[in-house]
Amino acid sequence: MSVQKKNAVTGRLALLVTTLIWGSSFVVLKNTLETVPTFYVLAFRFSGAAVLMLLLGIKDLKDFNKGYLFSGALMGAALFAGYSLQTYGLYFTTPAKNAFLTTTYCVIVPFIYWAWEKKRPDAYSVSAAFICLIGVGFVSLEKDFSVNMGDLLTVSCGLFYAIHIVMTSRFVKGRSIVLLTMTQFAFAGAFAWIFALITSPFPVHMSATNVESIAFLCVMCTAVCFVLQTFGQKYTPPSTAAIILTLESVFGAAFSVLIYHERMSLKLVIGFVLIFSAVLTCETKLGFLKHREKLEETI
Repeated sequence: MSVQKKNAVTGRLALLVTTLIWGSSFVVLKNTLETVPTFYVLAFRFSGAAVLMLLLGIKDLKDFNKGYLFSGALMGAALFAGYSLQTYGLYFTTPAKNAFLTTTYCVIVPFIYWAWEKKRPDAYSVSAAFICLIGVGFVSLEKDFSVNMGDLLTVSCGLFYAIHIVMTSRFVKGRSIVLLTMTQFAFAGAFAWIFALITSPFPVHMSATNVESIAFLCVMCTAVCFVLQTFGQKYTPPSTAAIILTLESVFGAAFSVLIYHERMSLKLVIGFVLIFSAVLTCETKLGFLKHREKLEETI
């Protein structure tokens, strides 16, 4: 096997492992929230991840300047808002629903980008938004057309994740990815500590399981996944990477069924399929289908 093919396989495997770890985080986080307040979970997670990124990029500190502080503060604020809404949403809903509803940020991104850069979304993005809206309705709407608080908070987090992605595309140009990530993690952690200390007492009696869960979220789901995702996307075409990364919601639902013992109704399954299809359409522009058609023509 050539080096190029080996890197391609390794890159795809790295992305798959990333989605698998992220998928498992929904159940881990759900169990942790039963005893540790939300803001403290986020404070530990982001502060620890910032330290790990500092150790990883310590040799790049010579390039640190005020631009990183400004960009990191804005990105950290959006990241903190998104994670706070998602985590509080998870407290009131199930891991599977939280996983799929979170992915709606992929569909929101083109519209935030439109407002920011004045670049109109294409037909794929508009179609995906419509399909996603129907899917969210299947997942979240009750018989009386009311919406569960957890589902509403989770969908709201998608807006801030979308803003964060658009900010990242703007601020990452000409900057160290490691330093920028470290700075935004540090600011997100600082915001979390402020809100945690204001809203609830410090959790002095955390169990060993809680500590292990927070360490897993900090090290594996944040720092390690960042490295794996960056490596994977370096050797994987964007459309292929997008398809693999959308599997996060699928793994999240699978872990919810296997570990959290969540029951899947037909209504939920239809909603999940619609949301997954919308994200896939928006992220890939259905390029994988066009590629398949070309292959069939050459056979």
